[in-house]
Amino acid sequence: MGLRVKGNLLPAARADGTGRLRMNFRTTALGMLLATSALLTASPALAQYGARAQAPSVKDQPANSKDDAKQQKTLDISKQVRPAIVELEAAVKAKDTANIPAKVAAALAKAKTANDRYLISQLQLKGAVDANDMPAAATAVEAMIATGVAPASELPGLYDSLGKIYFNAKAYDKAGAAFEKVTQLQPSNTEAMAMLAETRNSQGRIPEAVTMIQKAIATKSATGQKAEENWYKRAVALSYNAHLPNAPEVAREWVGAYPNPKNWHDAIRIYQTATKAEDASLLDSMRLAQATGGLSGESDYFRFANTLVNKGYAGEAKLVLEQGFAANAISKTNPSFSQLYSVATAKSQGDRASLAASGKAAAAGPDVKKVMVVADAYYGYGDYAQAADLYRAALGKVGVDKDLANLRLGMTLVRSGDKAGATAALNAAGGAQTELAKLWLAYLGTKA
Repeated sequence: MGLRVKGNLLPAARADGTGRLRMNFRTTALGMLLATSALLTASPALAQYGARAQAPSVKDQPANSKDDAKQQKTLDISKQVRPAIVELEAAVKAKDTANIPAKVAAALAKAKTANDRYLISQLQLKGAVDANDMPAAATAVEAMIATGVAPASELPGLYDSLGKIYFNAKAYDKAGAAFEKVTQLQPSNTEAMAMLAETRNSQGRIPEAVTMIQKAIATKSATGQKAEENWYKRAVALSYNAHLPNAPEVAREWVGAYPNPKNWHDAIRIYQTATKAEDASLLDSMRLAQATGGLSGESDYFRFANTLVNKGYAGEAKLVLEQGFAANAISKTNPSFSQLYSVATAKSQGDRASLAASGKAAAAGPDVKKVMVVADAYYGYGDYAQAADLYRAALGKVGVDKDLANLRLGMTLVRSGDKAGATAALNAAGGAQTELAKLWLAYLGTKA
């Protein structure tokens, strides 16, 4: 695309009162650049996010009509530079790659105004894109921006194109600066946020990359849209592989937005790995996996059931194994499971029948540990009403671990369908139970 003038090229140019020639020119550099360079419109980093990111909203575009008027107005071009610009345009049209740099230099040497330099730089950009010369394209875009002539509505696209050129050239510091500028000019441009995140990742600034993806997700959500799952997965992968302390939080956001058994399995495993979950935390996170359908494969079932047996919850272990057998997730013919099932069955004999008397005595006594043990047993058998009563009784006794008791009360109420009660109990679970309580709250948030 060449210069837009009225009539034939030279005859249409008329001197004004200043002695300069006027040329009717619309600043369409961004459209030209993006239309002719697939390299810029499909940057490899965006493949991490699936489909193209959200385009900037209308509210991000300058509302001032002066910018539009500036874009449409006639640019004043200095008389001295006119012949050089005509020669440069002819070379660009002819794709005379070898001679374009010299003609750009010749035109710039005669340029007197910002308009002159802007026009020359746009032609330089067209030639660079045609030649797939991205370094030259970057130089041209930077020059266009530096003139101050580009309308405000066009600047975000220019900076975005500049960022993608530098990103693909592995010039990450320059790419980051360009994408930061886009996000400042267009606060809801989530594609630019995604590119800035990938740039930060390439710079080794992983926490910032994760934060930027989270910001992009939140920005989409604020406009009533749901970010694609790949956005969440990318944040999870970066945070988990870098061993960031907020990896459980990122995984929790992911599974809250896209809850399914596989995602729950992975999110719970991330929590267990990040917190080095053992004993109570391990059991309570495996109980969440059971509730969400996130138990997967022999290792999960064996780890869960074996830990239950070792901690004295043989009745719950027996039920977990029976659920696995029924779902064909594990097999009774496997010696490991057949033996474990036999042990759980033997140890749980008479256990359920004794709970009523044990629970009554424990609730009346001062020993909070006994109350918790019986409450846990009721939970394991799925008797959530009895379990909840005993957890509440435990919370009223001296020496209770309130965080653990509130966590398990919340878990019990989640399973029984008391959403309001579960929310209150889980929010009261702090200390070492904070992260796990939040994970249970995320599950609660996915329930109708």
